[in-house]
Order: sequence, then C-alpha cells, then structure tokens
Amino acid sequence: MATDVRGDGVPEPTLDGAGRRVAIVAARFNGHVTLRLVAGARAGLRAAGVADDDVSLTWVPGAFEIPIAAQALTADHDAVIALGCVIRGETAHFEHVAGQAAAGIMRVGLDTGVPVVFGVLTTEDLDQALARSALDGDPPDGHNVGAEAAAVAVEMTALSRRR
Repeated sequence: MATDVRGDGVPEPTLDGAGRRVAIVAARFNGHVTLRLVAGARAGLRAAGVADDDVSLTWVPGAFEIPIAAQALTADHDAVIALGCVIRGETAHFEHVAGQAAAGIMRVGLDTGVPVVFGVLTTEDLDQALARSALDGDPPDGHNVGAEAAAVAVEMTALSRRR
C-alpha cells in the first residue's frame, strides 16, 4: 500500500479513492475560512480519485455541532471529513468549543469504526487560519488543511476496509 517516495525512510501512501464515499461536514461559523477548507478537501479528494458524485457536503452552525452531523453521516459513507475554524478570542469560549469538537469528532470515529478526520483549525488569529486554508499558494508559505484531511480520509478508508 505504501511506497517511499520521500527519501527519508518514511513510507508515503498510495492513495486510491475510487469507489469511496466521503462526507464533508463544514461549520458555517468563520465561513470565509471553512469555504477555503471545503475547496481544498474537494480538490484533494478529486486528486485521490474520489468521484465528485461520491462526495457529500453538509453544513452545520459551528465546530461544536460537527460531531452529531458526522455521526449521522457515518451510516452511508466510508469516511467523514470534519472542517471548521475556531479562532482564539478574549474568553474561554475557544477552549470549550475546540476541545469538545475534537473530543466529539474522535468519539464518533471510535464508536462507529468509520474514519472521521479532524480538519478543524484552532488558531490564535485570522492570519494563521488563512495560512492553513491557503488556496493556490496564497499565502506562499501556507497549506490547506482541507486538502490534507482529504488525503487522510482516503488513506484511512483503505485501512478500515482491510478489517
């Protein structure tokens, strides 16, 4: 399943998403960032061979609501990608939302056996969020966590299908 193409001894997976059904759950809160994550995830899934018709997108109010939607979607998908953005503010709200979203997302995957990929940004400020949801190299030192989550989802579906 894996080939070392990095040259550092760490195997790089060969991604084959053909025939895989993947759900994306995206939070509307900080939607200007999550839209970029969704675009990255869709591009990443397409690059891994997942057909556009095999990708569904569900929007929820915020990151805190992602786990319940993800749980519902595990019934008829091979993997779920959870996308959101929580930016630290002046209150403890950040810690509660980010921590509970992460715990809920992990719990859904463990409880169902369906890979649920954590693609929720938890950043100090908007600049960090934009750098982690970069599209087409903007900013130049950025990357897109949505695209990375897509690769993780496809890799994990291969592992879960081997059981």
